[in-house]
Amino acid sequence: MTTFRAIFAAVGIATALLVGAFLLHQRRPHVEREQPSADLVRATGKCASCHREETGAIVHEYETSRHAAEGINCLDCHGAHAEQEGIEHRGFTIAARVTALNCAACHADEYDQYLRSRHAAPALAAVRGSAPFTAEQIAFAERYHPGAVERPPNPLTALEGEAAVVSGCDTCHDIGRPNPDGSIGTCTSCHARHRTSIALARMPRTCGQCHMGPDHSQLEIYEESKHGVLFESRRDRLNLDADPQELTVEDMPVPTCATCHMSGLGNNATTHDVTGRLSWYLFAPVSERRPGYLQGQDAMKSLCRECHTESHTDRFYERAEEVLAATNEKVDAATEVMDALRADGLLTPAAFDEPIEFLYFDYWHYYGRTAKHGAFMGGADFVQWHGNYELLALFVELEHAAAELREGEARGGGAP
Repeated sequence: MTTFRAIFAAVGIATALLVGAFLLHQRRPHVEREQPSADLVRATGKCASCHREETGAIVHEYETSRHAAEGINCLDCHGAHAEQEGIEHRGFTIAARVTALNCAACHADEYDQYLRSRHAAPALAAVRGSAPFTAEQIAFAERYHPGAVERPPNPLTALEGEAAVVSGCDTCHDIGRPNPDGSIGTCTSCHARHRTSIALARMPRTCGQCHMGPDHSQLEIYEESKHGVLFESRRDRLNLDADPQELTVEDMPVPTCATCHMSGLGNNATTHDVTGRLSWYLFAPVSERRPGYLQGQDAMKSLCRECHTESHTDRFYERAEEVLAATNEKVDAATEVMDALRADGLLTPAAFDEPIEFLYFDYWHYYGRTAKHGAFMGGADFVQWHGNYELLALFVELEHAAAELREGEARGGGAP
């Protein structure tokens, strides 16, 4: 009996300790409770033994990532493929540079979709022209975006200088840079390197690293729009980490950039082709319909209808296209002024060597684009004060500058 009582008491004490430990665990902050267990974190051994001391943030970021939870280890991403240059690193052979090819080993569909988008080769070609690409890469991209890759470098690159281009233009446009292994781009532009975060890619600020400023002010327009205001008020209630294949309006009742351009809400399929749901070339001086105009518009409207009625969405598109048409007319008028000056020999063939050329460039590249993007993204101030008002004021300057050139020509002091 004494032995039985002792065993019973020991079992009771052990149970109490387990219950107590469980209760203490439950009281820990959820961010700690949700960390991957030691069994799942495979950044151990050689990699972590050094990197935890030398670059500890990298190991910590990885340990809190979904890759860690899924059992992906360092070499799964850093190991060199047959097409890649390998380097010896403390007993391991790793890729000299991790590229989209490494990610495509597991995410082939996403990479293929990305290759068809303007985030791929057209992004870098907008700055560097076709020179960095192989003939095969150019031919592939031109199938989807004619004229977007087979083109000369942007004339501003030569005028501003290599230092400005490398630290400025390339920082964003490198998302489409070709890699020595034949792949294009780097997925870490949106997902970051060791956190490899879906939530980060869904944040408006992530897109806003590049999609901001006077020539493509999507971030500022979004933040002004009702969508942006709602996001700021409810961001702590959104499930930004939700699995893309299982995403619902309960996870994302407020849209971010990724929701509209990439997500699979409702019956919509996910995509990494961010141009697939677009219907107009809004970035062009005079916007034209994309080849897949109807398909792109229907795809985007399908996302809109997850939150809005069909009549509301149709009315929104009608008004946006009215702004687009009016902006096209304004840019056409400015272009006529410039074409007339060139026809009369009052402008030199060189780009950006006369003040009026900067006026014209700002006219369509800054304010024309802004008015159109504002209309399609719900940014009223960008349609008006940052768009149409600026177009009105700048057109007066443009005409005045053109008149001065003609007066100078009449006095015998025109362009050489």
